[in-house]
Amino acid sequence: MPAKSKAQQMAAGAALAAKRGERKISELKGASREMVETMTDKELSELASTRRKGKPDHVSRD
Repeated sequence: MPAKSKAQQMAAGAALAAKRGERKISELKGASREMVETMTDKELSELASTRRKGKPDHVSRD
């Protein structure tokens, strides 16, 4: 499942770093903190590895 926006891709990267122990979970905010708790390493890796070229900065929650 590829990321739909740059913000989602960056949040997944931060969550993956925290899950691997490279970053403290207490440093995370919002979506990235929630992602750590609800997503697997594989799911986070897929989102974080999405190319950002051509992606919008943010996507509204419709």
